[in-house]
Amino acid sequence: MVKILIVDDSEFFRETLRDIFESEGYTIAGEAQDGAEAVEKYKELRPDITTLDVTMPVMDGIEALKKILEFDLDAKVIMVSSSAQSGKVSQALIVGAYEFLPKPFDKDRLLEVVADIVSGLS
Repeated sequence: MVKILIVDDSEFFRETLRDIFESEGYTIAGEAQDGAEAVEKYKELRPDITTLDVTMPVMDGIEALKKILEFDLDAKVIMVSSSAQSGKVSQALIVGAYEFLPKPFDKDRLLEVVADIVSGLS
């Protein structure tokens, strides 16, 4: 059972991701609205995959990614953000994001990335 943590300050976007993942049989471990909450939830829930927005209140996604990877170097984090400036994309990938998908994202590409991660888990 693959557990996913969804992190985004937009309730609509969290619902969209939840619907996509649940329709494919994935389990939603939890949700967070900002980077600080994301780090806490990651430590508590230990999800297999985390989706993380970049631009959020309290702590942005890049800082949350750093803290998650400090806690668990093997964390699989997919950055999904409308902040797709090349600087943010490269920064996220350098820090250690598994992939960066711009919003609006392609559902098939998202599921392809998740499937790639899942295949590496088993």
